[in-house]
Amino acid sequence: MKDSLLHFIHSLFESLRDLLPILLVIAFFQLVILQQPIPNLGELLYGSFLVVLGLTLFVQGLEMGLFPLGESMAYAFARKGSVLWLLAFAFALGFGTTIAEPALIAVAEEASKVAAAHGAIENSLQAMEAYADGLRYTVALSVGIALVIGVLRIVFGWAIQYLIIGGYFGVVVMTAFAPEEIIGIAYDSGGVTTSTITVPLVTALGVGLASSIKGRNPMTDGFGLIAFASLTPMMFVMGYGMVIG
Repeated sequence: MKDSLLHFIHSLFESLRDLLPILLVIAFFQLVILQQPIPNLGELLYGSFLVVLGLTLFVQGLEMGLFPLGESMAYAFARKGSVLWLLAFAFALGFGTTIAEPALIAVAEEASKVAAAHGAIENSLQAMEAYADGLRYTVALSVGIALVIGVLRIVFGWAIQYLIIGGYFGVVVMTAFAPEEIIGIAYDSGGVTTSTITVPLVTALGVGLASSIKGRNPMTDGFGLIAFASLTPMMFVMGYGMVIG
């Protein structure tokens, strides 16, 4: 119990250390450059404390739950010896975690509002919800397929650089043909998919799978799934824009 408390306090100070540069930047520009007092200082300090506490609990949760869960399931599927079930699990994991990704939800909702305001879609709640849901499901589908490709790469030992170069070549080609209004959203979609929920489970899956397959090195083969999960949404969202455009 005592060791757990000390570990939590240590993690709390680490989270505060990570957040401190942001607070210093805000204070510097507010007090030195703008030369204005910090508004609602009490609320700011309370909110900062909640952020530090939240980050600490989040990291603790990753260490105790998501990372061990992802690695143990990867080991279990590797022992089962069924590539088909492993691929099905990878797709479901990628699709499910992406659908639940808060950053993607926020970007999809904002994109639907902007699209409605500029006449790209009908300015109604139903149309905006359909547009946002379409974006989310398109991105989720792309991440699911990305993890399938990433798992196949680990299983068969494919070189990651050729897949990544080929993928970005596809992104460049599609950019030339996609509607202009969807390109920025597509590029942002590649970033928001790899956030708080997706990254821990996907990373644990790759490392666990590479560790459980003979001849694979977790350092060289276990990582790279996140790269695929960032790449494929750009292509799929541009394709989505071509279809609805």
